Amino acid sequence: MDIQIEASADVSNEASIGAGTSIWHLAQVREKACLGKNCTIGRGVYIGPEVVIGDNVKVQNYALIYDPAVIADGVFIGPGVVLTNDVYPRAITPNGDLKNNGAWEAKGVSIGEGASIGARTVVLAGVEIGQWSLIGSGSVVIRDVPDFALIVGNPGKQIGWVGRSGMKLTEVGAEWHCGQTGDVYGYVHGTFSFVRGKSPDR
Repeated sequence: MDIQIEASADVSNEASIGAGTSIWHLAQVREKACLGKNCTIGRGVYIGPEVVIGDNVKVQNYALIYDPAVIADGVFIGPGVVLTNDVYPRAITPNGDLKNNGAWEAKGVSIGEGASIGARTVVLAGVEIGQWSLIGSGSVVIRDVPDFALIVGNPGKQIGWVGRSGMKLTEVGAEWHCGQTGDVYGYVHGTFSFVRGKSPDR
């Protein structure tokens, strides 16, 4: 499949863009960023240098993804999401000098396969978001998120579990069930995981 890049988008010649990916109006993709196959990059999105994005990822309008973020396959990033990269942000040093690139260490956000980040969410630098988790719109995520966790609020707190369908799971005894797919989840060796059902066990 062909790559589609709108004329108003600013895509570095040093960026790698996978087949079937679409980059829409006014988006900016910086040098050495790597985008996988069949991605959709919405209007006004910013993708920083050396950011890595997997296949089948949707990045909605005006999301800001600062380097060195790593985003796995099948991730959804809603409109206006911000993935930060500076743990202790300052424009100047204690002496009042303007900070340059060598004066701080960028720490990127990591997002696991199939996770969804709701609109206007802010994720702090260095946070790891587990696969198939769901972050509610407007959340501020300040700590790592487990696989399949449902997170909402400021600061973000876990209020339940979701399955691969994105639906909140219902607790039934020692198991959690998805009402849409019939899949069953639970703790396996201390980690919340897919147990059985129609979803592929990866």
